[in-house]
Amino acid sequence: MPRFSRAVALFGALLLVQPVYAQRLRLTADAWPPFTDATLVNGGLATDIVTTALARAGYASDFEQVPWARALKGVGDGRYDVLINAWYDEARTQLGEFSAEYLLNRVRFIKRREDPIEFENLAQLHEAPIAVVRGYAYSAAFDADTQLQKIPVHNFAMAVRMLAAERVRLTVEDEYVARFYLARESARVRNAVEFLPRPLSENSLHILVSLKNPEHAQIVAGFDREIARMKADGSYARLMKQHGM
Repeated sequence: MPRFSRAVALFGALLLVQPVYAQRLRLTADAWPPFTDATLVNGGLATDIVTTALARAGYASDFEQVPWARALKGVGDGRYDVLINAWYDEARTQLGEFSAEYLLNRVRFIKRREDPIEFENLAQLHEAPIAVVRGYAYSAAFDADTQLQKIPVHNFAMAVRMLAAERVRLTVEDEYVARFYLARESARVRNAVEFLPRPLSENSLHILVSLKNPEHAQIVAGFDREIARMKADGSYARLMKQHGM
């Protein structure tokens, strides 16, 4: 075979084995470890799950980390194709199309191990000082309950250390976020606390695909399909494990 013909044949063979991407998607999110953070392995748990599912659906992607308000506006304007970490909100359906749930955020109370405190309803906790991160929203009922003794702090690390030191009786945080930060605390703090069984609230996590992208419905359908397949073939569970979940 002439040299030129061999080169053409080789190039054709390479095309057959290389993935053919429908389009290159622009992904965005704010910094929210362990879900999305450019300093973490593969951009964090949510970023890894989303980019893997999209790649399996035939979409290459690039990720840009920006503040939340800019990310949401960028999806609405069409600057970004996909917001990685969105809770469902009716108003946001004017900006993009939601996928099905791919992760579940559970906001849970954390107490000292020896403390017998229980949680079935918020009224039970009115006498218990609770460390909360200033500016956070936890649930509509919790945020609106003025009888709760909320002690504002700068971050979860401060809250859980106050809990371990018996300066408050509870703190509250998304379970995955809490586990991420607890793994970085001292053994003294980590071993002193535990989650209460009942969650305060649950929020499903979705991608939000910009309505400015003419293939938004197709992107969502492909993503949902591949998430289901990843759960069936074990690759979803492997990603969770790789990220310490």
